[in-house]
Amino acid sequence: MNLKSSATRYGTFPIIIHWLSVFLIFGLLFSGSRAASMTDPVAKAQLLSLHAPIGSFIGLLTLIRIVWWIFIDRKPEPVSGMPYLQELGARAVHLMLYGGIILSAASGIAMFALSGAGPIIAGWVDAPLPDFTKYPPRIGHTIGAWSLVTLLLFHSGAAFFHQFVKKD
Repeated sequence: MNLKSSATRYGTFPIIIHWLSVFLIFGLLFSGSRAASMTDPVAKAQLLSLHAPIGSFIGLLTLIRIVWWIFIDRKPEPVSGMPYLQELGARAVHLMLYGGIILSAASGIAMFALSGAGPIIAGWVDAPLPDFTKYPPRIGHTIGAWSLVTLLLFHSGAAFFHQFVKKD
């Protein structure tokens, strides 16, 4: 069990980060869309008290992943015989996934900082939740979330295609 990747396989560390990220991002997409539609302020604050720190953690995990790929490890070589445009598309989707995650985390943190919601959600202050739609980072947060949904569909579709159709 190698932490680092080989020329043909991902190492244990990138695999763990990948699947932990997948699991948590799906949870964040679900909890974020649920929180956006909630009208009960207490339930919304409880849900956001989980959503916010997990979102920050995923942002940090993504930064660790980027540092890992730049300074510590190399990704396996593309599958032999893969068309250049397909390889380029795979790289672009991965970069956009990282960008969407960073955008979502940064805009979420900015929204909390600008709105003052952090102490409310932490339970330190008894006040109503702010209307997050009034804060400009909400736009980036929404764009980041929808970008992630779209990119995850592309990424998953490609993974299933390579696993079950091409078997490479």
